[in-house]
Amino acid sequence: MVRPAALVTLGFLAPAPAAAAAPICTPASLNESSLQAGSVTVSPLPGSRDASPETQISFLGVPARALAHVSVIGSRTGRHAGRVLAYSQGDGASFVPARRFAEGERVQVRASIRGSGTRRTLRDRFAVAVRDPISSTPERVHRGRGGEVQGFRSRPDLHPPTVAVSAGAAGTAPGDIFAAPYGGPGQAGPMILDPGGGLIWFRGLPAKKSASNLRVQLYGGKPVLTWWQGVISVHGFGVGEDVIADQTYSAVAHVRAGNGLQADLHEFLLEPDGTALITAYHPIRCNLSAVGGSREGAVTDGVLQRIDVRTGLVMFQWSGLDHVGLAESYELARKSTPSSPFDFLHLNSVNLDADNSLLISARNTWAVYDLDARSGQISWRLGGKHSSFRMAPATRTAWQHDPRELNDGSISIFDNGASPAVKRQSRGIVVRVDASRGTATLVSQLTHSPPLLADSQGNLQVLEDGDEFIGWGEVGEFSEFDPTGQLLFDGHFPSSTESYRDFRFAWSATPAHAPAFTVVAAANGGATVFASWNGATDVANWRVLAGPSPGGLSVVAQAQRSGFETAIALPAQAPGPVMTVQAIDRAGAVTGTAAPRRVTFGG
Repeated sequence: MVRPAALVTLGFLAPAPAAAAAPICTPASLNESSLQAGSVTVSPLPGSRDASPETQISFLGVPARALAHVSVIGSRTGRHAGRVLAYSQGDGASFVPARRFAEGERVQVRASIRGSGTRRTLRDRFAVAVRDPISSTPERVHRGRGGEVQGFRSRPDLHPPTVAVSAGAAGTAPGDIFAAPYGGPGQAGPMILDPGGGLIWFRGLPAKKSASNLRVQLYGGKPVLTWWQGVISVHGFGVGEDVIADQTYSAVAHVRAGNGLQADLHEFLLEPDGTALITAYHPIRCNLSAVGGSREGAVTDGVLQRIDVRTGLVMFQWSGLDHVGLAESYELARKSTPSSPFDFLHLNSVNLDADNSLLISARNTWAVYDLDARSGQISWRLGGKHSSFRMAPATRTAWQHDPRELNDGSISIFDNGASPAVKRQSRGIVVRVDASRGTATLVSQLTHSPPLLADSQGNLQVLEDGDEFIGWGEVGEFSEFDPTGQLLFDGHFPSSTESYRDFRFAWSATPAHAPAFTVVAAANGGATVFASWNGATDVANWRVLAGPSPGGLSVVAQAQRSGFETAIALPAQAPGPVMTVQAIDRAGAVTGTAAPRRVTFGG
């Protein structure tokens, strides 16, 4: 969780007067299969009551050319014209209606699959939700104190929060640190730090915008940076988009949710075939009287979408309301209102397992779920009120985040233990699941000294050398431990600063933009050049060139790189009036040159 934002609603009936009951939002039968005709995954799920008015009809598992006679009829809006658009992977298509459906209506879908001289019929029937128009008010930003924000003469547009390192033992795993601070002093935005916590790259975002989940992934077989950006609302989820940037920090794709929703901050996972798994949140009207809530209530549905990055089409959508009972939640429906919907699930993590199943985390049911990626059905639950395994006491989690299958089949989890607090401190754990015996046992756990209790967010990354890197989420701290549990590294953002997840990855980049510099007068009649190159990972030295014209420059000073911004002293006599700086890599090659410009010596 981050703490909940705004989105949409669902039901069978049109929006009713305040005194009338809201629609029933759960299907007649939970955890049904999305598979039709034995091989085609269809969404919205047949029998669901939570589709958005802008929904596509997704058919995954059959070539687009094999789909024929697609008929889509709304109980109020009638027959819908539309286009059948193929996925770039060649394994399906979406019927995209030419106009939206009406809230509360029922929709019937029929299509034929042609192939090998046979014809099979697909049928889908679902209800469209009634939107719950909650606010998208951003979380509060804390101003902070002097010294909690970094500033640079060469990049006066950048104001990231400071990073303090209280433990920095030798022997940490190789790689840089990836975070996305927000909510505290300075700008919010994605941030890369060197192994010691010094700034390498920062992209400051506009006021009220935040970023999360900065990490390195593969896209088209090449390393890329990915992150989410948008508004983190007071309701605990994000409303925005996901970004893919190459090794020059140039955006190569913006990935958005479909079906009338907006991408949430919690997950953005690229798959080798050019698809992406993302989360979205969908607030809808819902009669909650069966679970002690209001008959005029609302619920926030947790949604997983598989997106074709190239086309933006929704290939598959999974909804928590279709598969998980409202009574499984540890949140209380009676405390919710239409302006603060019942966040019964709070989907906060999606990972692809070795067997191509999907491992997801639902914070508010205290459970990890394994999903069949084709049918969407839950194969098993780890934890929560209906665990499929006998849980040793130390394996039970509360309000957890970020379960990941490890190479040996065990599962790492960040166990928040709050909020509200049911444990004294948060921890990172590794759990071994034995399906044949139906047991879950604790392999290891890590805690911080002094204890940290993260009310929201957080992650555990097991590194290749066996170290474990933990982002403490809302606490604004990140740590690395060796395989024996010894603390190797501890970094801190200013108080009130949060970072949803923190990672360590290998990263190499040469920015598309040129280095930046400015010249400041010195009291002795000389000057100092301040040089930086936001995001460059291979700058070892800087040198300053000056002369009478852009074609007549020579080296007048040089210095070893010393952090994000390097101060380079110039000789007392003015070397200008035209000046530039060059970034030099470890091999002595020039990797970047600022545009030469005329400067007033010392200014």
